This record gives sequence, C-alpha cells and structure tokens, in this order.
Amino acid sequence: MLRRLHPEQPESFAFTPANQAWAEGQITKYPEGRQASAIIPLLWRAQEQEGWLSRPAIEHVADMLDMAYIRALEVASFYFMFQLQPTGSVAHVQVCGTTSCMICGAEDLMAVCKEKISPKPHGISADGKLSWEEVECLGSCANAPMAQIGKDYYEDLTAESFGKLLDALVAGEVPVPGPQNGRYSSEPKDGLTSLAEGAGDRAEYNASVALAMEIGDTVKRIDGTEVPLLTPWLKDGASQVKTKAAPKTDMKAETKPTQQSAPEPAPGAQATPSKPDTLDGARDGKPDDLKMIKGVGPKLEELLHEMGFYHFDQIASWTEAEIAWVDENLEGFRGRVSRDDWVSQAKQLASGEETDFAKRAKDEGIYDGD
Repeated sequence: MLRRLHPEQPESFAFTPANQAWAEGQITKYPEGRQASAIIPLLWRAQEQEGWLSRPAIEHVADMLDMAYIRALEVASFYFMFQLQPTGSVAHVQVCGTTSCMICGAEDLMAVCKEKISPKPHGISADGKLSWEEVECLGSCANAPMAQIGKDYYEDLTAESFGKLLDALVAGEVPVPGPQNGRYSSEPKDGLTSLAEGAGDRAEYNASVALAMEIGDTVKRIDGTEVPLLTPWLKDGASQVKTKAAPKTDMKAETKPTQQSAPEPAPGAQATPSKPDTLDGARDGKPDDLKMIKGVGPKLEELLHEMGFYHFDQIASWTEAEIAWVDENLEGFRGRVSRDDWVSQAKQLASGEETDFAKRAKDEGIYDGD
C-alpha cells in the first residue's frame, strides 16, 4: 500500500514541555551517536500529542535525533501504526478485517463506520470526533468480530452494539472495553466448561479491562500528565529527566559590580527564561566558527547570527536562565543547547582549547547538527 503525507500540513510542530522532557529522557537511553534508535518512541509521542504525524512533526523529531529527514520519513511511512493524515479528535477506530473477523461480521461493522463516520476509510466524521480504517489481524480471533479504539479492544461486536458504542464515544462517554456480549474474556460463549471452581470470586473485569477502567485511559491520548518518566539508566541516578543546566561557575569572579546577580532557583525548579546579551554584528567583522560546537550546523549557525550570537565567549557566559531562553527561541531546534551542552563546549573553545569534536571536525572536514 502506498502511503503518502497528507496534502494539507500545519506550519510547525513543537512538543509540549512535558512531552519534550519525556522525549529527551528517551534519547538518554542510547549512547552518543546512537540517538536515532529513539525514532519510534518519539514519533509515537508526537502522534499521541497531535493525533497524527504531520511533516513538521516528523522533521522536528529528525532534528532532535540528528537524522536526515528522509530517514525519519522512511520510518513514519513504513509502519502502519503511524497515521499520516488527521484523525478524529475523540478516537480513531480500527476495524479488523482478517479472516476470523470477516466471517463473523466485520463487514457489518465497516458498514456502520461508513454510515456513522465516513463513507471511506481515513475519513473524519462531520463533527470531527471520529475516524476509521480497516486493519489486518489484531490477534483477538476468539472474540471476533472486534475493533481497536484508542488503546483498547472492543470485542464480540454486532452492528447494533458497535453503533451504540460509537454513539457513546461521540457523547463523551468511555465505554467499557473487552467483550461486548457478556463474556468475561475468551472463555466459551455459553460459559465455563472447566476450571469453574472459584470463578464466582473473580474480579468484575479481566486484567486488561480492569486496568483500563482503573486509569480511565481507554481513548485518552498521552499528554505528558501521566506518571513521570523514570531514568534509572542515567549515571547520576536521577529518577526523572531534567534539562541540562549550565555548569556552575564562581559567581564572585564573574559578577560585574554594576549588575545584580539573579537569585538561584530553588532545587528542582526551572529557571525563568532571560534573554542573553547580544551583538549587532561580529567583533571586527570576524565571527567564530560556531560549527565547531557539536550540535551546530550551517542552519543553526545562521540562526544564531540572526539572534545576535557570533562568538564562543557569548555562548560560554550563558546562565541557566539564558540557556532556557535560547532553547525556547531556537525555532525548529528547541532544546538543542541543553541537550548538547553548548556552554561547556564554548568555554573550552573560547579559552583556546579544542574539544574532541572540534578536532575531528577540522581533521575530517565535517560538522554536526542540522
């Protein structure tokens, strides 16, 4: 099946602050130079946030991972779990059309989708709340016909029960997932014929349905408000990912007499963004080669020049609050300053030393970044 990007695309994409922190945490799972391994979870998070994958979202993730856009596009277009067109604001309905479901009435379910949602797959309902498609085997053959809606399975469906289920979703309700004909799980339709002892003491719902009902997460998309990402693999033993801070400096030595130092933020608190000092042009018309900083390429260097940053010592002096400001204002490259720790690199370069990356860049004629 040929999969193409949707003809109508938004102008830009950015993760929410919570999802940005989550994405940065995912990247830390992989060693330096292997960040591209995080491509699938980051694309999935972008889809969870927006409901589908737009071109700006795919390119934003590629920028975060230092990947060529075509590589990220290859992944997004290869896996059918990625939606390349807008979906319903409430839920995207996936009806299984493989053998077991087909012979048990999947075509009747698709007819309901055509009537209540859209005449064609991947269309969106008139109210914008639902969309649908036919998919291949979802592995619930014993409960055919079935559909996946959001994160959960709705099984043992009929055209009537399926129609009511869709109406409930549109009305803002969250129907109980699992079998819709009274079955507990995949047990015989007429009841247990074995292992019946103790069946009367079991929980109201089977395990997966019970969990879905407990967290109310049946059709809700991930928005970053869930349990914080734990990162036990980090060397510092941090329990939750935080944006890298600028290295601490000797405030007495660097504080100017005419300038009052900003108070240190409370532990764990994010610094309030503050714009750094900028220049109207490079000193003596000779800017430093900012591409010697790992993570900065021609596009980023040009953007930094437009913002008024031309020299290593400017970047080396950024405070935590100023790093936050620059990270927020690097359109298309948000978070890059903290992720690659530009400040530490710039301090070395400003002092006349060379970083390992700068040496390699000079020797091999390469640069890193966009």
